[in-house]
Amino acid sequence: MAEGLEPVLIEPIGKVVGGHAVVRDDYQGGVEAIIRLRSDFPEETVLGLDAFSHLQVVWHFHKASPEDVALHARSPRNDPKWPPSGTFAHRNHRRPAQIAVSHPRLLRIDGLDLHVTDLDAIDGTPVLDLAPYFPTMGPQGPVHVAPWTTEMLADYWEAPPQRPA
Repeated sequence: MAEGLEPVLIEPIGKVVGGHAVVRDDYQGGVEAIIRLRSDFPEETVLGLDAFSHLQVVWHFHKASPEDVALHARSPRNDPKWPPSGTFAHRNHRRPAQIAVSHPRLLRIDGLDLHVTDLDAIDGTPVLDLAPYFPTMGPQGPVHVAPWTTEMLADYWEAPPQRPA
């Protein structure tokens, strides 16, 4: 453990049911899933959440392993056409904590099932926390990104291509 830092134990509040079945780098859009909250939570924990269009969802890369962590500079998706950048300039499972944040659209609530779309987690993913998305608490001032992100993520929110069974 790093000097002066204590481990944090986080119990998931729920899991992703349905949606994406396999990990993919692109085509994350238009897929519906359910965030199923723990059954020991009272239904009033979601009271008022239906007034929001989007959620902020914190989830764990549960298919990753500690061996996947990459604490060095590398080209995004290992493609040499993009310049190397450090671990914290990426948004993938190779991060030390192996957690992610997504902003899916909330479609409806059925008991403790939150029906969402555009959640880039897969079936079975542990959900660590969620909150409504407040635009007022989003980025302030001009937003800029590394140029390679626009090229790399051009198909990210496209619907998954149809594939023969």
